[in-house]
Amino acid sequence: MAPASPLSLLPTMPVDLERVEASLLRVVDTDAELLAEVASHLIRAGGKRVRPGFAIATAAVANDTLQPVDDDVIKGAVAVELVHLGSLYHDDVMDDATTRRNVSSVNARWGNLRAILAGDFLLARASQLAAALGTEVAGLLADTIARLCEGQIREQDDLYNVDRTEESYELSIVGKTASLLASSCRIGGIVGGLERTDVDAVTEFGHSYGIAFQIVDDILDVTATDAQLGKPAGNDLVEGVYTLPVIRALRSPVGPELASHLTRDLGPDSRSAALELIRSSNGVDEALDVARSRADKAASALTALPANVASDALRAAADHLIGRVEARVAETARRSDGRTQH
Repeated sequence: MAPASPLSLLPTMPVDLERVEASLLRVVDTDAELLAEVASHLIRAGGKRVRPGFAIATAAVANDTLQPVDDDVIKGAVAVELVHLGSLYHDDVMDDATTRRNVSSVNARWGNLRAILAGDFLLARASQLAAALGTEVAGLLADTIARLCEGQIREQDDLYNVDRTEESYELSIVGKTASLLASSCRIGGIVGGLERTDVDAVTEFGHSYGIAFQIVDDILDVTATDAQLGKPAGNDLVEGVYTLPVIRALRSPVGPELASHLTRDLGPDSRSAALELIRSSNGVDEALDVARSRADKAASALTALPANVASDALRAAADHLIGRVEARVAETARRSDGRTQH
């Protein structure tokens, strides 16, 4: 069975992530006490730290001695996590979210204005760290922030659009998700001293993994239970965000009936009906096939890397990602079969 976090295959990862946690809190500290409290809110709430983990693992590919990574790698890892956190602050304002990571969202607790300003502060701190690592890293992070905005705008343009295309969906998730995961790997590779061909390889890994990662997340939104997600299943449907499994379901025989439920005032009953229609279609399985293809492409990008624990951990991450959603989809199918028999 795969470990809970495949990156834990790297023996130095726990130590390096502890350094990331300490640095995150240190970087957002400021004499403006309220800003420091707001900016550190989600940091203290915890998180999987996927993006800094990838930055550390890719840097470690060049480290045969398996020593903790250099301080500059930690700076890069912290920078990408701050960009991620800043985007979450802004996302929660746009979504009018009330919780995040099992705590009150920043906007719910301190209001939209403070949430926006704190998100900007996190992005500014990330930019400072990137600038300290050189012009290439600074430019890369700035471009990534722009891509995040582009992806989010594309998604906003397609809200409640039952005719949303797969091309539009992919362009959105490339900006929203894949760009930052690709940059996390690239920054780790640059600062860790990988050969340029290897830097390009880990960048492609992060890009393809990021697309698979978002598709998996979107599949889980329509297959997991409320308890498993920590929020209502099908929340994207309520917000008018129609993802790949939904797009595929809309093109299936259940499409017309599904479209009739997908309105701006989607209530609990219609949400449940829509979820059942999506699960009964081929939409989930077809989306899972696309995710598998992207995960395979991510693993293939690592073929030329040195064979060591760090590169093995990155390959395991792609396998683990698909294994996690396959188990959840199978569980959903069993639940549906049980209801049908009763």
